[in-house]
Amino acid sequence: MGYIDAHSHVWTPDTTAYPLDAGYTPADMAPPSFTADELLAQANPCGVRRVVLIQMSFYGFDNSYMLSEIARRPAAFRGVAIVDHTRKDLGEEMARLRERGVRSFRVYQCGEFGAQPLDEGYRDICGLAGELGMAICPLLDVELLPATARAAAAFPNTTFVVDHLARIGCGRPIEAAHIAALCELATFPNCNVKVSAFYALGGGKAPYDDLVPVVQQVYEAFGADRLLWATDCPYQVVSETYEASIAFVRDRLPFLSDEGRDAILGRTAERIFFGG
Repeated sequence: MGYIDAHSHVWTPDTTAYPLDAGYTPADMAPPSFTADELLAQANPCGVRRVVLIQMSFYGFDNSYMLSEIARRPAAFRGVAIVDHTRKDLGEEMARLRERGVRSFRVYQCGEFGAQPLDEGYRDICGLAGELGMAICPLLDVELLPATARAAAAFPNTTFVVDHLARIGCGRPIEAAHIAALCELATFPNCNVKVSAFYALGGGKAPYDDLVPVVQQVYEAFGADRLLWATDCPYQVVSETYEASIAFVRDRLPFLSDEGRDAILGRTAERIFFGG
């Protein structure tokens, strides 16, 4: 089967064919180029055969570049799109995107984006995602986990996939209370967690051993079948390596069985993003 990277971004320096959203300039594209081909050049030598592409913020609601790469390699890619959740034809747009390989929608739940709590501002998209067999991927800070729990309770047929271990240890110390808050979300069987973005959490340096206790507690709460490994490229490879991200899950988590490791490195992502 090969590994599945459940979260990577791609973009092209061709801003004529794929213009940036208002408020963004090419200076915001760092690195200047990270095309799907450049991503696979990093991923394939490490045993990764499929990737979930995440719409990049500086394209706004225009998912065109991501969709073009899914169309070019439909066996290799699925997508997580960003849509205007207030649009009147939201359900129709979500269904159209599903036909083009999108399987989930990103919702910002962290301070720098000033987003509404998931259970307040995004009820329509959460409900429609469940009806369409799609998922919601909240990028959130720990403080908004209770809103995610309320949304998960309100929409039990919708799959939720929390990005990057809820950013525990991102720009601040790893705290036991934050880990416990994330683990409480395991009460809801429709909630999953991406074990990802190791470069940004804790010390941010391979082999990332300071994250082992975090992942162990999350694993004990959720089980391997609700955890997904991902790199968050290209940011993982700016100062670290792609291989280091895989090696952390493959080699540094002794509490995992072979079956559990396989689930985190691919089988969970296959079920959520590539099935159906």
